[in-house]
Amino acid sequence: MTTRTPMRERFYSELGPLLDSDPRVAVVLAVIGSSGLTDVSARHPDRVIDVGIREQTMVGVAGGLALAGLRPIVHTYAPFLVERGYEQLKLDLGHQDVGALLVSTGASYDASTAGRTHQAPADVALISALPGWTVHVPGHAEELARMVRRESATDQRVYVRMSSAQNARPHPVDGRLHVVRGGRHTLPLVVVVGPLLDTVLEATHDLAVRVAYTSTPHPLDAHGLRTLAGPTPVVAMVEPYLEGTSAAAVAAALVDRPSRVLHVGVPRDSELRRYGSPKDHAAAHGLDAPGIRAQIKELVG
Repeated sequence: MTTRTPMRERFYSELGPLLDSDPRVAVVLAVIGSSGLTDVSARHPDRVIDVGIREQTMVGVAGGLALAGLRPIVHTYAPFLVERGYEQLKLDLGHQDVGALLVSTGASYDASTAGRTHQAPADVALISALPGWTVHVPGHAEELARMVRRESATDQRVYVRMSSAQNARPHPVDGRLHVVRGGRHTLPLVVVVGPLLDTVLEATHDLAVRVAYTSTPHPLDAHGLRTLAGPTPVVAMVEPYLEGTSAAAVAAALVDRPSRVLHVGVPRDSELRRYGSPKDHAAAHGLDAPGIRAQIKELVG
């Protein structure tokens, strides 16, 4: 069996070469991640900035660095980065019209045993509500590395959501929908985001559906969705965060077609107050293979 490098470990390994090769790149932390960047920080003490446990300040500092012409890469747990720092994302980056590369860890419930403070199923929905952002949800460490290298060279506002879950192999990271399991064009289409692909393939292995993959849910590849969905779409949108996060984008893409659409994700009316492993949480939210299978079977009959 091939050992997969964790996304978080791969992310840290990419930062040294980026800082070495690009004098614009700066890394802004709020304690989380600093222990993994000791050598990098020693080489670039002026461009690896740890603000302490001050996540809102961390985003504000990133805005200042961007105004000064640098390319800030901002990193911590998803709830601290997106939810705690949301006003600063809106104002210090968005309203000032400057860019940063945000890279979160923890996903929806990777740190489930740490409690609700470390869970952020609504992060992609929150970022997507702000204008001018791109959201990437890699399904493999190699996808993550490609995204970080590419986006660190831009000046855009970008959110990359890491996860402890991974698919067996990487897929393209060009922002488009890619068919992973084909079939007749009239078959229902299952669109999967990021690290849930292998779970969905397991869940639907004997179902008459097509499966397409993307690691960039926002902006969603509307042209690709329209092309694959056909004139009378039956679509399941499976995302590893809050269900319905992409509902507006899917509805806009299919606005002129009679369609049936199922949104699978972390349920909006479900908040667990007893903490288990990430697998326990996936099962409780219906995001393991049996849970996803049951929901898609109900859609396709």
